[in-house]
Amino acid sequence: MRISRRSHDMPSSPIRKLARYAEEAKRNGTKIYHLNIGQPDIKTPACALEALKNIDRSVLEYSPSQGYLGLRTKMVGYYAGYGIDLSPDEIIITTGGSEAVLFAFMACLDPGDEIILTDPSYANYMAFGISSGAVLKPVRTSIDNGFRLPPVEEFEKQITPRTKAILICNPNNPTGYLYTREEMQQIRDIVAKYDLFLFSDEVYREFIYNGQPYISAMHLEGIDDNVVLIDSVSKRYSECGIRIGALITRNRAVRKAVMKFCQARLSPPLIGQIIAEASLSTPEAYMKEVFDEYKARRDFLIEGLNKIPGVFSPMPMGAFYTVARLPVDDAEQFCRWCLTDFSYKGQTVMMAPATGFYTDPEEGRNQVRIAYVLCREDLARALEVLAKALEAYNSK
Repeated sequence: MRISRRSHDMPSSPIRKLARYAEEAKRNGTKIYHLNIGQPDIKTPACALEALKNIDRSVLEYSPSQGYLGLRTKMVGYYAGYGIDLSPDEIIITTGGSEAVLFAFMACLDPGDEIILTDPSYANYMAFGISSGAVLKPVRTSIDNGFRLPPVEEFEKQITPRTKAILICNPNNPTGYLYTREEMQQIRDIVAKYDLFLFSDEVYREFIYNGQPYISAMHLEGIDDNVVLIDSVSKRYSECGIRIGALITRNRAVRKAVMKFCQARLSPPLIGQIIAEASLSTPEAYMKEVFDEYKARRDFLIEGLNKIPGVFSPMPMGAFYTVARLPVDDAEQFCRWCLTDFSYKGQTVMMAPATGFYTDPEEGRNQVRIAYVLCREDLARALEVLAKALEAYNSK
């Protein structure tokens, strides 16, 4: 008996692949600072928790495959606040943003069709590409210039008769890069010229730190039918566990196709939708406090990283991640060693090796992705531990 070729090709998550070593370290009494995963320690809004506590239902039923109308209607008002004009019918609720990406691929692409994306990218895009049979064609970005978008010619070099889409994440996970208005216009022109889909993952729109405007793919003129927007409440309201995302498009044919996959999986999470709808009433004061906290964490972490000998991290402009270059030959080996062979004052760090965010596993071998989702006191301890770990590792 053999398992599928697809499962052989499916990559392990760089965010979670070292988890078994972390669990063993914890069992041995080591405290681990988790810099590997975007799980905020920020408290979920009170209005969301109250909605959870006050659920008064005698039956926990299936919801409509597209998601509850009440939630979708309330989301229309949320997007209007960002200058995006939608109707409830143009919003499909999914089981997290991940399902929205997968359904977008499956609805819009045939096996063998190609998606152009920047490298590095969110690791699960590669997993969803394998799941759907899509081929990912990377356009390289560089840590040395903060992962700035390359010239349009680099995109056009990747276009073949099988190219069907461009995929962006803005602000970006894992790099924290934010596309400028000019760069978004550049992408718009390529999409229009070659009649491509534009899959735009915009789950971090609340977290833009450099004063630049948020430019959504849905703000771009002339490509309404090309854009598929991916969204999620997970990071916005610190609600990763309720698994509520959204796929949004003005393209009727795409919505009709996506709904077939939605109906096949029956319904998105009932409890999660109740909480997500309540979360849309979160006070602005909460959002500002969270924004200010992440910005302070960013500034603290990047300054601290760049003080460690041999470490370099550009300043991320959005989201709550950065990619850092370490003075090691193999970051995955170093990250594993931190969990299996090292501790400082009974503590160690867990980071995500950056190779898993590149389509070519030989790229980013001396880089890690770090999520600044811990309080500044814990970030300070984590930076101290990381500095001691690099010192010990390189003196071996």
